[in-house]
Amino acid sequence: MATFKGVIVPMVTPFNRDANQSINYDAGEQLVEKLIAGGVSGIFTFGSNGEFHVCSADERIDFSKFVIEKVAGRVPVYVGTGACSTRDAVEMSKRAEAIGADALSVINPYFMGINEDQMKGYFSTVAQSVKIPVMLYNIPKSTGMNIPASVVAEVSQIDNVRGVKDSSGNMDNLKGYIEASAGKNVDVIVGSDGKISAAHALGASGAIAGTGNLITEVVVDLWKALDAGDAAEAERLQAEIEPIRDILHMGSTPQTLKRSLELAGIPVGPARFPVTEVADGVDEKIVAMLDHYGIAHE
Repeated sequence: MATFKGVIVPMVTPFNRDANQSINYDAGEQLVEKLIAGGVSGIFTFGSNGEFHVCSADERIDFSKFVIEKVAGRVPVYVGTGACSTRDAVEMSKRAEAIGADALSVINPYFMGINEDQMKGYFSTVAQSVKIPVMLYNIPKSTGMNIPASVVAEVSQIDNVRGVKDSSGNMDNLKGYIEASAGKNVDVIVGSDGKISAAHALGASGAIAGTGNLITEVVVDLWKALDAGDAAEAERLQAEIEPIRDILHMGSTPQTLKRSLELAGIPVGPARFPVTEVADGVDEKIVAMLDHYGIAHE
């Protein structure tokens, strides 16, 4: 049975507009309830949309613990624990396991280019430091490196390595992961919202969809249509993700997504500095997008 399946939402981390841009726990609870009501199969804290890269280790653990408590077992909660340093990734992974995370998402080291053997060593050490399932997270546009299928093939021999998320947008790459993990208990998840249908056709077991923060039901219904073999409905719903994706391209991740949620009444605040508030004129485009989806706004 798949460990990572269906629509998992990498929830944004809500911030207050105070001097420290502190985490807004009340808004976090609101967003958790929205996602669960929308039918998600899982919630993922501190992915790219969760701004892990601008949050301290304690913030990531404290807010993830809060989310786990509020979710209260209704869906699995996955926590992002990857780092540039193997030592930091191991420490974060152990702390996330201790607060009750159901599984971990581990990004490969970024900034410095490491070779294949070093990458295998990193993922192996992190996975073996915990007992809960681990998912490798590939996002080459942000890390500067693509996780090779050969790394997936070798590391997936470790019992608790149970998934790989591919946000490359390259379907040949995703297909390579599916082939590399064939016969092993490893799920391949797509992280590119525009490619959900294509990934499902190749055998992906689920999608980690940032757009699901706002248009939760659209993405959940898309996956249901794909699983049901309703090609016409799936085609309609896949196209229905494009209006929000157009908005997301108007700013840095997750700047315009958070503003969209804010205008829709969930006070998730801005992205953290150095990312600033959205540019002039973007609010009007967001409102038009919300109108398209029939989402009430301020």
